[in-house]
Amino acid sequence: MSVSQNKMRSAFALFFVVLFAVGGCVSPGEYFRNDLKVGPNYCPPQAAAAKDWIDAADSHVSSEPADLARWWSIFHDPKLDALVQTAVRQNLTLREAGYRVLQARAARAIASGNLFPQQQDAFGSQARNAAGIAAANTQFLTERFYDQWDAGFNLAWELDFWGRFRRAIEAADADLDARVANYDQAMVTLLADIASTYVEIRTLQQRIVLIRENVKLQRETYIIADARFRGGQVSELDVDQAISTLSQNEARIPRLKLQLREASNRLCVLLGVPPVDLRAMLGTGPIPAAPSEVVVGVPADLLRRRPDVRRAEREIQAQSARVGIATAELYPHIGITGTLDYSAQNFDDLFSNRAFQGGIGPSFRWNILNYGRLLNYIRLQDAKLAERIVSYQHLVLQANAEAENGIARFLRGRQRTQWLNKSVVASQKAAKIAIAQYKGGLIDFNWVAIVEQNLVNQQELLAQSQGDTTLGLVQTYRALGGGWQSAYESSSVIPASVVEPIPAPLERLPPVGP
Repeated sequence: MSVSQNKMRSAFALFFVVLFAVGGCVSPGEYFRNDLKVGPNYCPPQAAAAKDWIDAADSHVSSEPADLARWWSIFHDPKLDALVQTAVRQNLTLREAGYRVLQARAARAIASGNLFPQQQDAFGSQARNAAGIAAANTQFLTERFYDQWDAGFNLAWELDFWGRFRRAIEAADADLDARVANYDQAMVTLLADIASTYVEIRTLQQRIVLIRENVKLQRETYIIADARFRGGQVSELDVDQAISTLSQNEARIPRLKLQLREASNRLCVLLGVPPVDLRAMLGTGPIPAAPSEVVVGVPADLLRRRPDVRRAEREIQAQSARVGIATAELYPHIGITGTLDYSAQNFDDLFSNRAFQGGIGPSFRWNILNYGRLLNYIRLQDAKLAERIVSYQHLVLQANAEAENGIARFLRGRQRTQWLNKSVVASQKAAKIAIAQYKGGLIDFNWVAIVEQNLVNQQELLAQSQGDTTLGLVQTYRALGGGWQSAYESSSVIPASVVEPIPAPLERLPPVGP
């Protein structure tokens, strides 16, 4: 090895020592352990998750591994299945989320392109020039009018010495994963909203049917009261009270129809169509019955199943990489610049050897007087990272609470429905007895009105409780993050018309290159 080579190596080593000493953020050992990148390597955040569910001991709660890819099928309702398929095919919010995935894929490709020469410009020009002859020393001009032709190529390549561009790719990869998780979350929300709205529609339909049946019963009671009044057996008070009770319940029907219309319009928006009358398509049907048992797995499954939790974790990794990008600004930007240029007066000589000129060599740019600003920018990115970690931990707690609320709503709804069912049976029996006794003159009309109104209230409460129990199950599956898996497991749920315009979230394609 020559003396000059030893001097070059020594100078190079000294250069690195000075860089790390002046930069002051990363030691040489850490730099090499981080694969020649400054800034912290990503470490998955810790989050507190409950060991088991509060109601795990309940016989209606199963902690077996839950397969929630098509949780809505447990209701065995063909209408609901058809609505899900239509919504997944046409919902616009889902498409928005899909196109955001495509944006993230393109951004990732842009970031990876920075590993290659960042500036690659071809240029060319032609000008007809004229030199003035009135100025001093112009007597030596050989030509006053002449042409100038130029053509060449510029290149500037900043080397990724400190990992700034590789950290940017790391951040872009995490952002892409976060956008895919956001698509998955949109799918979870859509499926739960479809099921919830459908259950609400069926519950309202059932309540309208029950009120109409009671209106029919109360109209018959009014006829009895009117006949007894005309026969002089009772006063007009019984007739007025019968009309009041009848009208009061008839007035409930328009309010329920309004709620039904609003729910129908919400369902249209979820289906991606203008508000239309869905009665012909939906018809009538019972409230979807919840099964006797809910399979929920264990709370720790939320960390891997819920898309919003996965999205928050990916956003932490992206922010961790941005800390490294900010740290890299403390060090010099080392690159290679070059220019190849042909310049001649005549076009015929433009690409001759005599017309060639150019240069190439290393360069660096170092923000040596901006360390206060750069250090505070690193502190800013560090604070954002800490914020995202705390936000992630809070989201995990919230996810746990949402699942617990859904399970409790399902279990308490089952209990409430059982008691209300007994109450309705007793109220129906009491109404028949009261009407028969009123006909026989054994009781006054006030008792009949009380019993019939109680029957109406109990039947409505039962219908609401049945719907609420089913909604509790829907809420549980939403909180558990169920349903998004179906987008990647079967083409029968996600048709080709959706896959073609939005390939990334449905096929999970790898990031495209530059």
